[in-house]
Amino acid sequence: MSRLSDSTRYDTARSKAETLMEALPWIQRYAGSTMVFKYGGNAMVDDQLRRAFAEDIVFLRHVGIRPVVVHGGGPQISTMLESLNIHSEFKDGLRVTTEEAVNVIRMVLTGQVGRELVGLINAHGPYAVGMSGEDAGLLQARRVRTGSDGAPVDLGLVGTVTRVNTVAVEQLLDIGKIPVIASIAPELAEPEDDAAGLGALTGQVLNVNADTAAAEVAVALGAEKFVALTDVEGLYADWPDRSSLISSLTAPELREMLPSLESGMIPKMRAALRAVDGGVPRASIVDGRSEHSSLLEIFTDTGIGTEVTPDEEGIA
Repeated sequence: MSRLSDSTRYDTARSKAETLMEALPWIQRYAGSTMVFKYGGNAMVDDQLRRAFAEDIVFLRHVGIRPVVVHGGGPQISTMLESLNIHSEFKDGLRVTTEEAVNVIRMVLTGQVGRELVGLINAHGPYAVGMSGEDAGLLQARRVRTGSDGAPVDLGLVGTVTRVNTVAVEQLLDIGKIPVIASIAPELAEPEDDAAGLGALTGQVLNVNADTAAAEVAVALGAEKFVALTDVEGLYADWPDRSSLISSLTAPELREMLPSLESGMIPKMRAALRAVDGGVPRASIVDGRSEHSSLLEIFTDTGIGTEVTPDEEGIA
C-alpha cells in the first residue's frame, strides 16, 4: 500500500487549511442568511454532479446558511415527452406547453426530479423537504402572453409567477429544513375574470420557468444571494468567444445587453435581473458542469461565473 511522504501530507493539509481560511470571512458574512439556488441543466442529469450539488447544499446548511432550492427538469421532461411521442418546441427560451404536456411536466418535476434531489440531500441527514408551487399556496402564476421583445406570443400553458406566499418555506427554514421546490404553479385568474379581486384560481396548472420562479422566491424571501446553475461558464460579451466571459456587471449593463442575448440565456439573465431589481444584493450565474461550483462562487475571493449587482458594484 502506497503512502504519502510526511512533507506531501503536510503540504496537502496546509493547502486545505488555506482554503478554509479563505472561506472564513464569507462564512461569517453569510451565516444566518437565506440563499436561493436554481438547480438545472447538466447538474441534474450527471450522477456525480448531482451528488456534488447535494453535498454543497448540506454544507451550506451546516455553516449556518439557509438554502432554498428551486428546480426545473428540462432534460428529464424532454426525454419523457419524446418517449410518449408528445411534440415539444421552444419559443423565446421557454417550452411551449399543451394540456397533454403540462401533465407530463407536473409528473416529472414532482414525482421524479424533486424526489431524486430530496433523496440525495437526505442521504446526509433528514434535511430536505420536497414541495411544489402548488403546495400551501406557495406560487401563483398568470399565462405568459408577450415575448422578451414585447410582441404577443402563444406559449400555451406557460406561466410567469405573480404571487409568492413564503409562509411554509420560512417555517421549514426556521426548523432547519431545506425546501426543494418544483417549478409548477396554479393559474391565477386574470383581473377581468376576478370580479371580487380575491385572487381567484382557474383550476389550471401552469408550467413555470424555474429560473424566473427561483428569482421570485428569492425576492419574496429577502434572500442575500440568488445562484442559478447553467450549462455555460457564465455570460459572454461576444459569444462564442470564450475569452469574452463577463465576471460581473451591474443591473443597468445587463438590461442593455438583454435584447442581444442568445434565446437560451434570456430567461436566466432576466431572472438574475429580476432578483437584483427586487432587492437581492447579488445574483450569480455559475457553471453547473463543474463540481462544487456553488461553493466556489460563495466562499472564494474570486468567485466563478457571472455576478450581477444592483448599480455600480459590478465591473465587466
